[in-house]
Amino acid sequence: MRSYLVVIDETNEGKVALRYAARRAARTGASVEVLAIVPPAEFVQWGGVQAAMEEEAKLRAEAMLLEAAGAIVEEAGIEPSILVRQGEPVKAIADLLKERTDISALILGAAADGGPGPLVEHFSGAVAGTLPCPLVIVPERLADEALDRSG
Repeated sequence: MRSYLVVIDETNEGKVALRYAARRAARTGASVEVLAIVPPAEFVQWGGVQAAMEEEAKLRAEAMLLEAAGAIVEEAGIEPSILVRQGEPVKAIADLLKERTDISALILGAAADGGPGPLVEHFSGAVAGTLPCPLVIVPERLADEALDRSG
């Protein structure tokens, strides 16, 4: 079964990308994989403190994903898979794309102000031609009506 990989965080562009993926999956019969990445903690001298910081970041990411999953179920009737990875975001996404052959598109949201975001810049740049699946960039300001037409 094909699936759409959506990388989300606490930004609005991540939420728009998730809505797009949910609508697209509902129309195509695909599934949605929602990925949150817990960045590596800065070095802390005491291992117990660092482990607690990493666990707290992971719990925040999981809570955000559960909220997002609830929105997908309500909106599109799809039960997404929730993934939490730790590490540098670009490497975590690249590694997941290498591991999974069922991912049919990487869906990222682009910020409306400033640059599009580091993930969009990276994956739409020099590595775009080497991706194992299509890259879909969803603009943050895309209205629900436009999402319905394009999803």
